[in-house]
Order: sequence, then structure tokens, then C-alpha cells
Amino acid sequence: MTRGFIAWFATVFAVGTVVAQPAIDYAREERWALEIVPSIVVGDAVWLATPARAKVLAILTTPPAEAKGGVIVVHGLGVHPDFGMIGGMRTYLADAGYVTLSVQMPVLAAGASRGDYAAALPAATERIGAAIAFLRAKGITKIALVSHSMGATMANAYLAKPDAAKIDAWVPIGMLVEFATAPKEPVQDIVAENELVEVAAALPARAKRLPGDACSRQLTISGTDHYFENRQKELAAAIASFLDRVFSARC
Repeated sequence: MTRGFIAWFATVFAVGTVVAQPAIDYAREERWALEIVPSIVVGDAVWLATPARAKVLAILTTPPAEAKGGVIVVHGLGVHPDFGMIGGMRTYLADAGYVTLSVQMPVLAAGASRGDYAAALPAATERIGAAIAFLRAKGITKIALVSHSMGATMANAYLAKPDAAKIDAWVPIGMLVEFATAPKEPVQDIVAENELVEVAAALPARAKRLPGDACSRQLTISGTDHYFENRQKELAAAIASFLDRVFSARC
């Protein structure tokens, strides 16, 4: 793992030796589910099982024609699998020919900081592993992770695990930290033109560790900020173009 990622992790858990670690707010997750499941217009609610949680909400969206592959969508801090740009991406990518599975990641209490979310990383990695297994069980052989903000940190932690399942591509969006390990799969590292300070600071270190294939690159989406609300279609189109190249073995 990189020094920056280790230092962030160590700092958070050093604090945890003095005060209790924040707990995952399962009641808040249940409230999200009660609110969004009845309002899903595109896609279907499904439930994943992990060692820590018997029922984890995910939204499965299938393309109108034969699928090119599968995409697991990992949202950011404290929200849900149909939130804002996440809801846009899962539907746009399905329209582009990909099965998408947008997963409820662990949330803490509403006032929790980014640093507090280190306590949720073990549960987050379990959910990502369960999502990969779910798509594999459906016969989907090519799978990518598309992850935003704290969700990219969660995907980063999963991919650093020695027993992480192999995936075919990774798209971190607005990632706040350096790569924990050198990526083994093609990576499209996307940021906004008007990014958070932490995202901009970590970008040069990640550039040095990008895979040397013909598809991996860093990409800036102009005219938007960390949440891409006014550039969802451009963001999804860039991701779909990248996945098309990777999944068709053009890199």
C-alpha cells in the first residue's frame, strides 16, 4: 500500500484507540431503502448477503439488448444507490449496454466525517465482494467497478485485499486518496475541473501508478464539480467508451 493511504488509515485508527469507533448506521440504511425502493423507475431492487449484513440493498438495471458486461456502481459518503449522479450513471450505462448493480454502501450517522468512514471499510469490501459474486452467478464474466468519492476509497480498499476477486476494469471518480496498491486492471481515473482539494492533491501520485496499457488514463470533465450534476451524460459516455475498449480487448 502507498504511504499516503497507510498514513490516513493509521491516523484514523490511532484516534480510535482513545474514543470508540463510529458504528455503521443500519437504521439509516433501512430508512434509505424504505424511501427509494418504492420510487425506483428504472431497474429492480435486489438484496445481497454479506457476513455482516443479511440484506443489503442493490439496484439491478439491465440493458435493452444483449449485455456487454457488468458494472458495479459504488456511491460516496452517506448516500444511497440511486442518489444524484449515481442514479444517472447506473441508468445511462445500462442504456449503453451494461448490466449495472448499484450497491448500498455502509453509512454512518449524518454528521460523520470522511475520516470516520475508515471504520466502514471492512463492511464496504464485503459488499463489493458480494456484488461481484452476484453478477458472476448471473453468468456475467466481464465486470468493472465504477466508484465515486468515498466509494472510490472503498473500492481501493477492496482491490488491495489479497483475496479480492479479479475484475476487468476500474473507474475511480473524484478519488480522495492514492492507490493503495498498483492497479492490476485498466483504470480510467476521472476528476472534475473544479475538484475538492484532496482529490486534486492525490491526482499526481495516482498518475505515476496507472497501468501501462493502451486504455488506462486520467480524464478531467470540464465545467463541473465533484458531484458532476450538470455533466452526468458526458461522464457516463466517457465511462462507456472506456469500458467498450477494455471489454472488447482493444487495450
